[in-house]
Amino acid sequence: TVDPASPAEAAGIRGGELPKRSAERSARRKAPPFRSAMSMLVFYINRAGTNLTAAQRRRLEAAKDELRALYGKPRTSDRRLRS
Repeated sequence: TVDPASPAEAAGIRGGELPKRSAERSARRKAPPFRSAMSMLVFYINRAGTNLTAAQRRRLEAAKDELRALYGKPRTSDRRLRS
């Protein structure tokens, strides 16, 4: 689960900034930083599966939107809005 008192929040880092910073600092990535950071968030969402509360899911989806904004990338689809 996502802890509201996570180290990222304690450090004042917003949702999309932590994966962005991590992806940009990594020397082991094979994809561009945006794809690497987005993969981190998607992996976390998929791994948690149905154990995520609606609030946690909204927060992670908002982090993905923030990540897109940080990299200037548009949304490719609105699949999550159809569910």
